[in-house]
Amino acid sequence: MLSRLSRTLEGRVALVTGAAGGMGRATAFVLSDLGARVGLLDRSASVADAAAVIAADGGTAAGWQLDVTDADACAAAVTEATGQLGRVDILINNAGVSLPAPIDAPDFDAAWEATLAVNLTAYARMVRLCLDDLTRAGEGRVVNVASTEGLGASGFISAYTASKHGVIGLTRSLAVELGRRGVTVNCVCPGPIHTGMTAIIPDEAKERFARRRVPLRRYGDPEEVAHAIASLVLPAASYINGAALAVDGGLTVQNT
Repeated sequence: MLSRLSRTLEGRVALVTGAAGGMGRATAFVLSDLGARVGLLDRSASVADAAAVIAADGGTAAGWQLDVTDADACAAAVTEATGQLGRVDILINNAGVSLPAPIDAPDFDAAWEATLAVNLTAYARMVRLCLDDLTRAGEGRVVNVASTEGLGASGFISAYTASKHGVIGLTRSLAVELGRRGVTVNCVCPGPIHTGMTAIIPDEAKERFARRRVPLRRYGDPEEVAHAIASLVLPAASYINGAALAVDGGLTVQNT
């Protein structure tokens, strides 16, 4: 063995929000495969099923059904997770919503408040709740899930776009603030991915979009994003801090 930095997560504890399905579920599975004990948080009751799949495969996992905008529920879940799994080494902020609303729509204010509460405020809250654990050994890892909407923009989803720009800004600021305490903070920016959020888009529309906008000419799979997330929390990733990694098949670098 010539290298000295580990690429396993044996002995680490990870919390993943939005873990019942899509990218969050895939991330929980990948982290478990790498040896982590995983706490799964989601507002869907199926979060228990995802944890059970990990346990059935020989991993260690527990699930909590909660709304990430509920500060008390989040605090209780972190406390319980620490008791059951151990102190938190890795936090994956993945829970998200997209509520389309034109700027002049009657429901814009409600969409704005709900979107930022889930997509941005909850991210900061979870970091604060886990901060003592993350800083205790100077090896904490935080990965926030942003979007290519944080690197560009689309119309009629300004709340979502603003929230994802905010996630990148939060990531960069915390990378500077927490780096001196040994915590790395990075984010991934998924492009078009097959998830529950994109399931409402007709297959033909997805194919047309991918052929026109994505150099790889397809939508991505949640596990492809999950492996990118996992790469940022490995002990071997100890010098990656403040990065915004696009996982988008080349969408954001294509000029035409």
